Amino acid sequence: MQFLLILLLCTRSLFNSCLALSSISLSRSAKDADADIAVVGCGVLGTSLCRQILKSRDFNGRTVTGITKSTARHDTIRDAVGDHEDRLNLMTYDEIQKQGKSFRDVVFCAPPSGFDDYPGAVKEVAATVFDRGDGTMVFTSAGSVYGGLDGEIVNEKSPLTDTDRAKRLLEAEAACLEQGGVVLRLAGLYTLERGAHNYWLTSGKDVAGREDGIINLLHYDDAAGACAMALTQKKTTKEGVIYLISDGHPLTRRQICESAQQATHYADQKIPKFLGTDKDSKGKVYDGSWSNRALNWTPKYSSFDSFMSAQQS
Repeated sequence: MQFLLILLLCTRSLFNSCLALSSISLSRSAKDADADIAVVGCGVLGTSLCRQILKSRDFNGRTVTGITKSTARHDTIRDAVGDHEDRLNLMTYDEIQKQGKSFRDVVFCAPPSGFDDYPGAVKEVAATVFDRGDGTMVFTSAGSVYGGLDGEIVNEKSPLTDTDRAKRLLEAEAACLEQGGVVLRLAGLYTLERGAHNYWLTSGKDVAGREDGIINLLHYDDAAGACAMALTQKKTTKEGVIYLISDGHPLTRRQICESAQQATHYADQKIPKFLGTDKDSKGKVYDGSWSNRALNWTPKYSSFDSFMSAQQS
């Protein structure tokens, strides 16, 4: 009888130990699943975002899955990300759909040019890839959705324009905002060799638009940094939030060309002829000061001019 009692106690102890180990295993699995971040679209912006997330202490240990249309650029993306490949997964959108994978946090930064139905693509990602739990979905839009034609200052609450392009972006934004997500309306993106300045100075063509027309600017790396900061914000409401992101130093078209000429890469290029007149739109000035404070974000490159002046070899 005593032997049976001891055997029963040992069996119960072993069962409880196995149950505890099973619970630990399940909790770890759940934690690992929650840690995933998906970046939809790994062009210049998405690749920079992957790299910054993997290097940031704010996302220490978290895994990033870059979602692309095809595998064509996967090696290029891995090379650009660098030392943190062990935490980077690259998958096509078809693979994600077939496996039924969803993610706690999602950033949609693929450009409209790659989609026949851009709003529809964002809606599909919001419905299937984003798990709609306590995570965040971020969508990168454009400040061009705001009105303002004659040099007006616009902010996050300014009236919107009703152009076809703006309507398309706003419909895509709505798919994110309906999930309590975050929309970043970005200024004109650039790197040394990407952006309007590159086309204006290297195409040899005249430029439509007035030379004193205002352009708001933002380096690709700074846009990615703002996306990363948006992921760190704690939710205080179920409603979505809209931010306006720029470097805070708008320039005219001519000033952009003159600034670019400071870089060795464009030093020998001539400023093109601008065809615009006083009858054309002068543009608008972005005031994203509220967004900067709300996200606790400041641009690494304070202005297009300062960036270009440093690009000398």
